[in-house]
Amino acid sequence: MTRRTRIFIGILLIYTAGIAFLLYRVVSDIDPRYRESAEESLVETSQLMASLVEQDVIAGAINTARLEPLFRSVYTREFSAQIYNLHKSRVELRVYVTDRTGRVMFDSLGRHLGNDYSQWSDVKRTLGGLYGARTSRDVDGDPRTSVMYVGAPIRWNDEIVGVVSVGKPVQSFGQFVEDARVRTIWVGVGSALALLLLTVIVSVWLVRPFGLIRDYWTWVRAQRSLSLSRMARRAVDAVRTGFGEMRDALTGRNYVADYVQTFTHEVKSPLSAIRGAAELLQEPQMPHDQRERFLKNIERETQRIQEIVDRMMELTALETRRTLDRTEPVALGPLIEDIAASAQPAASRRNIRLIVNIREPARVEGDPFLLRRAISNLLDNALDFSPPDSEVLLTLETTSRLARINVRDHGPGIPDYAQEKVFEKFYSLARPHSQKKSTGLGLAFVKEIATLHRGRIDLGNATRGGAVATLTLPLLSTHH
Repeated sequence: MTRRTRIFIGILLIYTAGIAFLLYRVVSDIDPRYRESAEESLVETSQLMASLVEQDVIAGAINTARLEPLFRSVYTREFSAQIYNLHKSRVELRVYVTDRTGRVMFDSLGRHLGNDYSQWSDVKRTLGGLYGARTSRDVDGDPRTSVMYVGAPIRWNDEIVGVVSVGKPVQSFGQFVEDARVRTIWVGVGSALALLLLTVIVSVWLVRPFGLIRDYWTWVRAQRSLSLSRMARRAVDAVRTGFGEMRDALTGRNYVADYVQTFTHEVKSPLSAIRGAAELLQEPQMPHDQRERFLKNIERETQRIQEIVDRMMELTALETRRTLDRTEPVALGPLIEDIAASAQPAASRRNIRLIVNIREPARVEGDPFLLRRAISNLLDNALDFSPPDSEVLLTLETTSRLARINVRDHGPGIPDYAQEKVFEKFYSLARPHSQKKSTGLGLAFVKEIATLHRGRIDLGNATRGGAVATLTLPLLSTHH
């Protein structure tokens, strides 16, 4: 196993361990959060039940006569509630009442009537004027039978004369916990795979220069006859390649760290939104319209993560290419007209006039697919920032050596603080009509395509309002 392979495997192992630890911490934190939410609901329910019982307290004596028919009716009540993957058809809430000595006067299940509960935490602390709660198992050694209890004091003339304790089986919300764990793992693994792709590429870049000397020595040993001129040329090529890749590695360390940190930050925000919406959806009494709103939030944020991952994978693949593998003459005029025709439905929906002005025919050497993606990205940006009933102008003009593709809108333009950031990865401005941001990878994608075609991309404000993007490409030489 070569040194490069060992370093590469070491980086992968460290990365895998880090992601596994992060997912473990996130997943292990789900159950306590659900328990906290359930306990908060039990606190309110216990206070409600205590207030109900207090209505029948006479001279400090607790009367639980009305509770028995109430719970008998509740437990036989028929209903059907489909809560995501959980189907609920019966009430699992438990209630028992004790007197001031901790003796059970009422038990909704009828199992522990007359028992002494004075030493149970929920009863003992509540009788002492403190907050009392406990989690106990119906069957010893079986955590699936755990029940959470929260106590509330029964008062008469400011004196505690008993306790109402409300319980809920942990298993009733255990399915939600398991579902949240599965969803979190899938989202985490998907994001980790995208980062892993970036890590693999960076690892190869970092390790490659150190293996050039060994590659050169292997080549020398493989030669049947040695030629000083050939060895010198090979050495010069190796040094040139090593210098370029070492420069990329050294200057790319902080770049990659910032890249990963920024990407992680971008993914963390929608993950937090999904998790928050999922927790709120566990509320059994949530109105239907609010439930639909939170479901749409989850769908929208999931789509956002998918879009970020897809666009970043495309951009990463593009950044690894130093040259275009295959090129061909590309006529820009027909390409621009075809792109404009494809964008016309999106423009019409917001009454935006799309004007194409091909001033001179132009041909460039390049990849037609990538050029289409670049121009389409610029046009999509212009449409996104254009107000309704405005126009977007797409023009092609040439000089003696260059072709310039201008995309001009009549939107708000680029703020001063964003002028130097528009081509940074993940940087995006809110769209005026929706107030939403994009992935922030589109212009970075265009910049990489322009560089591969030995061109450039500029974005600035137009003289009479709006923004104008200019993609400059070298014209195809006449000898082609």
